Amino acid sequence: MSILPLARRDLVEGRRGLLGWALGLTAVTSLYLPLYPSIGGNPEFAAVIEGLPPELVQTLNYDDILSGAGYTQGTVYGLLGFVLLVIAATAWGSAAIAGDEERGGLELVLAHGVSRERVLLERGLVVLLKLVLLVTLVTALVAVYSTAFDLGVDAGGLVGGGLALLLLSTLSGAAALGAGAATGRRILAIAGGAGVAVIGYALNALGNQSADLEWVGALSPYSWAFGEEPLRNGVDLGGLALLLALSVLAVVIGMLVLRRRDIGR
Repeated sequence: MSILPLARRDLVEGRRGLLGWALGLTAVTSLYLPLYPSIGGNPEFAAVIEGLPPELVQTLNYDDILSGAGYTQGTVYGLLGFVLLVIAATAWGSAAIAGDEERGGLELVLAHGVSRERVLLERGLVVLLKLVLLVTLVTALVAVYSTAFDLGVDAGGLVGGGLALLLLSTLSGAAALGAGAATGRRILAIAGGAGVAVIGYALNALGNQSADLEWVGALSPYSWAFGEEPLRNGVDLGGLALLLALSVLAVVIGMLVLRRRDIGR
């Protein structure tokens, strides 16, 4: 009997899509990071940043954009790379249960005596493995570019930033997976995964506007991931634990509802 047959099949069938996301992340990372030498320490660019409204600078996390770690965070980890990974995680998470159910495929799988819990867990594992591969790719690229273009991101920063990016995108995938398992509707699953990312980013941006609103930012998963500047300071166990706990909770809730509800209705 093969090990994790559902996961193995999904990985094989999804390899082309995974390659596409990998190429997209490679393009984003390779487009922005080599530009750092012309930006870091550039007085003209510093003047541009100083001329922007402080609220906008805080929202975009550009307050430390002139340092290598700050530039990497502001362009890749905290913005475009984050967006691409959230989209990928949400797409995969929403398709895993809800998408398959809407196509009628989930009923066929369950008809072969596979438990609902096993389907959810194996497909959730596939989403996680894909995200691990993509974040590993980004981390490797940042390591290469950090050496080549003096970004100053050390090994601890690579590990801390990679784990933060992985668990933050995993949260969107878990929310999409859990919402899809609970409702059987892909549109609601997508709303769950994207909603976590959008609300988290908005809360973080709002919390950065003033000291009186810092408590709002503390509620944001985005802040849990990047608030302690992991690319500069290394692994933040507290923030990672919160992201992991919320991801597990989303999957568990989805599983509990999936056990009891009718499939395909």
